Amino acid sequence: MKTALIFPGQGCQKEGMGKDLYNLSPKAKELFDRADDFLGWKITDVMFNGTEEQLMETRNTQPSVFIYEVALAMAQDEIIPDVVAGHSLGEFAALVMAGAISLEDGLKLVLNRALIGQKASDEAPVKTGMGAVIGLSDEYVAKRIKEIWDETGEAIYFANHNGPGQVVITGTKKGVRMACKAFMAEGAKKAVPLAIGGSFHSPFMNEAKEELGAIINEVEFKTPRIPIYQCVDAKPHTNPDELRANLIEHITSSVLWTDMVNNMDADGVTHYYEVGTDDTLQKIVARMKPHATVGSLLHIPSYEGKIKDYSVVKE
Repeated sequence: MKTALIFPGQGCQKEGMGKDLYNLSPKAKELFDRADDFLGWKITDVMFNGTEEQLMETRNTQPSVFIYEVALAMAQDEIIPDVVAGHSLGEFAALVMAGAISLEDGLKLVLNRALIGQKASDEAPVKTGMGAVIGLSDEYVAKRIKEIWDETGEAIYFANHNGPGQVVITGTKKGVRMACKAFMAEGAKKAVPLAIGGSFHSPFMNEAKEELGAIINEVEFKTPRIPIYQCVDAKPHTNPDELRANLIEHITSSVLWTDMVNNMDADGVTHYYEVGTDDTLQKIVARMKPHATVGSLLHIPSYEGKIKDYSVVKE
């Protein structure tokens, strides 16, 4: 029996996130305070008291999700993981939890990831975007995005493989829009462009990869206490050089979450605890692995009823 902590990515940011955790746990308070000190501004003010608009600002969103997840995981000692895995942005929190990088270095990388990614999107020669496609096989989507690209010249890639029949595509805004329209006509349950400007996890981020890669290369990576399943190849890693190289490749490569879950399962993981504000990853894992025990860190005894679960308590 093995236990995994799984860390979701951007999208799980919520107004008020972390305030109850800060007030509950001295260890969490220390981590939040360290984040404020390192950044030189109070990210906690935005998280605890800010509006949704403030939380969605480029410099706030990713650091808020990151520090919340790190604090939630590290302020408890009831669930001791054998492995960790993070979805996209969540990989940075997983690296800190496993002891591969420091909290401060993680924050530096996450903030730069947000700012550099936004700059790359703003300066792209064409408008780019992302789209969610549900209800078609990955193989069919792969075949059709290549065909649509060949027919129209509009570049389209896979950004995320989130689960069987659940993917995110990315590319030119026009290409994503055309692909989503085609997929709806071809039997998809859902195929919609997302309200995200930018083509993340694709070659459109090559310049961002160079700039952020240089910063990643400055960071000290240590041998982690436990393996980290990484997005770029879905495999468990403990070698610091591999962790670093994969984190750089992650900028322009698809998130292989489907394969990550399958590999964790094959390697004997039976218990999965999501480290986030809601149940985004739990739903995917439970659907893929109905035999597994899947839950949220929010419901361990020391957090139960004291830390808000946004998938249960509606605002």
